[in-house]
Amino acid sequence: MVKDARRNTAWRPSDGNLRPDLLAGLTAAAVVLPKAMAYATVAGLPVIVGLYTAFVPMIIYAFLGSSRVLSVSSTSTLAILVATQLALAVPDGDPGLLITATATLTFLTGALLIAASLLRLGHVADFISLPVLTGFKAGIGLVIVFDQVPKLFGFHIEKEGFFRDVLSLFRHLPETSALTLAIGVSTLLLLVGMERLRPHSPAPLLVVGGGIALSFLVGLDGAGVEIVGEIPRALPSLTLPTPALAFQMAPAAIGIALMSFTETIAASRAFATQDDPPIRPDRELVATGGANLAGAFFGAMPAGGGTSQTAVVRAVGGRSQVASLVTAAAAAATMLVLAPLLGLLPMAVLAAIVIVYSVTLIQPAEFAMIRGVRKMEFLWAFAAFLGVLVFGTLQGILVAIVLSLIGLSAQAAHPRLDVIGRKRGTDILRPVSPDHPQDETFDGILILRPEGRLFFANAQGTGDRIRALIAEHDPRVVLLDFSRVFDIEYTALRMLTDGEKRIARSGLSLWIAGLNPSVAASMQASGFTEALGPERIFVNARLGLQHYLDTIGTPPRE
Repeated sequence: MVKDARRNTAWRPSDGNLRPDLLAGLTAAAVVLPKAMAYATVAGLPVIVGLYTAFVPMIIYAFLGSSRVLSVSSTSTLAILVATQLALAVPDGDPGLLITATATLTFLTGALLIAASLLRLGHVADFISLPVLTGFKAGIGLVIVFDQVPKLFGFHIEKEGFFRDVLSLFRHLPETSALTLAIGVSTLLLLVGMERLRPHSPAPLLVVGGGIALSFLVGLDGAGVEIVGEIPRALPSLTLPTPALAFQMAPAAIGIALMSFTETIAASRAFATQDDPPIRPDRELVATGGANLAGAFFGAMPAGGGTSQTAVVRAVGGRSQVASLVTAAAAAATMLVLAPLLGLLPMAVLAAIVIVYSVTLIQPAEFAMIRGVRKMEFLWAFAAFLGVLVFGTLQGILVAIVLSLIGLSAQAAHPRLDVIGRKRGTDILRPVSPDHPQDETFDGILILRPEGRLFFANAQGTGDRIRALIAEHDPRVVLLDFSRVFDIEYTALRMLTDGEKRIARSGLSLWIAGLNPSVAASMQASGFTEALGPERIFVNARLGLQHYLDTIGTPPRE
């Protein structure tokens, strides 16, 4: 694994020209750093933690990751998951314990990712289906937005769950600070306007600069507007995780690690070009794990690859991880030089930044597209969305995983099984369908085409459906076209063997066709093909049908 990491060339441009990456890194910093500070507030942490997360993890990933342009720091999804766990672990909000708890959670996240890499579990992220992930992220986005809305109005509410929080928000509206609301709404409008005019622009940096300037000139703190407050001007100091919290935080760390890797691998693949080295999931586990492990000792919250910030790097010509190193250097410079100024920033400005960039997690068009393709998957997406709102963010991950596994199991347990006909006037065989009413079928022979893998979970159901179709069509010959079956397991083989004997006692004959090598080998090993005999085994279904017509001569059914 270490040797593999040493061969990584994603951190440097192939031609040695650093200029595009320097520009991309500085541009990305203008977007990443304000958002990182804002996401820290989502997690209930000081804004400086956001800068720590955009510093150490970004450097570590730059040297270990397989993506040339992925930008690793805090994300809105991870921030709300962290917030949920920290609220449980530190209910009184003790500042010192919050930092220790964050270090412990980040350390556990990194350790789990490294452990997953050692077990070669890079494929695990593929077990969350895109529709379920769409629903989960939409739920997260809505939770984040309503979590930040009170800051726009200048008051705080007790967190009791999404639906209760919405009711509490309306009850507290009389406490609204008009000046805070004006600043928050103005920031929202500016961000939305600038993003529409020029996507991926340094809009967050501009509104942060404007908010600081306004706070300094007008004295917003004295006017009742909540500001960030004092920020120490220094690089992150050593922070140690505590074993006392590890057991309590372990379940949450599993969910956060899964989401960190899922976001990382999705963003890595989304922005990879044909000229880039391949994205290697197991090395991404090492890179994100190492980034989190190192970040834990320097005050960072759990980190992962961010889609929007990576889009900025790619949009302005970034070609290697040098861009991330430049962004990390900008974070260090901000901590050392600009920290006192950041303390003047109104919280409403940070809340507006979070809202604008978290709303993008809610994709109604994606829901509509899923519904147009498959209604069942739309229901899974909607269930994942409700799961976050009803059960909470961390439990929502479990809901998403369970729904994905149920969906996978449902598809595997009910493989497609088509009745096959022939296109009139040709030798093309295809599924019988109302879209092709002129296709031919033949009295006496029933051609069936199962698809996928036949194994213990679907063997009985597939056998039952085959028997029902035989009863419906009453053929003399059943021809099973296995050309779409890539594997057959022992239970399915036994079902097939027993089924052949059963229909033979009824005077029917079973033929098979289109066996791929692995399926043919399994059938031969079981003795099934020998019992069937070569006269009932065909290279493809067309030859089987032609043999039936030549020997029995049944005309096509009109």
